[in-house]
Amino acid sequence: MKITLLTGKIYNIQEAFDFPIKVIKAPRAKRLTLRIDSKEHIPVLSIPPRCSQKQAVSFVQTHQDWIMESLKKLPQTQYFTSGQTITLFGKEILIQHAPEKRWGARIEKGILYVCGESDFTHRRVKDFIKKEAQKKFLTLSQKLAEKINCHINDVVIKDTKSRWGSCSSLNNINYNWRLALAPKEVIDYIVAHEVSHLAHQNHSAAFWKCVATLCPNYEIGQEWLKQHGKELYVFE
Repeated sequence: MKITLLTGKIYNIQEAFDFPIKVIKAPRAKRLTLRIDSKEHIPVLSIPPRCSQKQAVSFVQTHQDWIMESLKKLPQTQYFTSGQTITLFGKEILIQHAPEKRWGARIEKGILYVCGESDFTHRRVKDFIKKEAQKKFLTLSQKLAEKINCHINDVVIKDTKSRWGSCSSLNNINYNWRLALAPKEVIDYIVAHEVSHLAHQNHSAAFWKCVATLCPNYEIGQEWLKQHGKELYVFE
């Protein structure tokens, strides 16, 4: 097995481990530490300065049982399938494979019909969500931006692992496609959060006042993300 440092240096490790592990140099750390990246499903080893390869290997070996148990507890990757009910923009939608249809995916009366071979259901549903998210989030963002006399150039849907949204100095807003699967209160909060960055490129008191103006109950969505946000990352 190989443990790869983010700096590019590679430690050759004995074939005692059957799982990948990411190693990060931590200049200010005083000791070796391990954690589990719940989004990438991988253990992360932080090493302090002057830590030898032998010490790193020994530390991982000592905590191997903990690593394996922690990985087992992580939510398993999910794929969109026929018969599955998902929350889309705050509404429950039933996914139904419809091979006789002649379109990619379409919602009719609360049912998301997906045509083509069943093997492509996940990809078609994901593509549909991304497409609809771009239109939905653009509309929502523009409406809130008008309230604070700001302008949005574009909204882009991305597949990120660490951020729900971001706003650039060029007035472009990016949203994580998985946000479409969150409750309405969460969507409203994140959109208000990113739109507020059009006026305040920081997290100052003025920024949070703006968020509260655009989404008075933003704490509800904020708390939901803290408690359940990682659950949305089971969808790849």
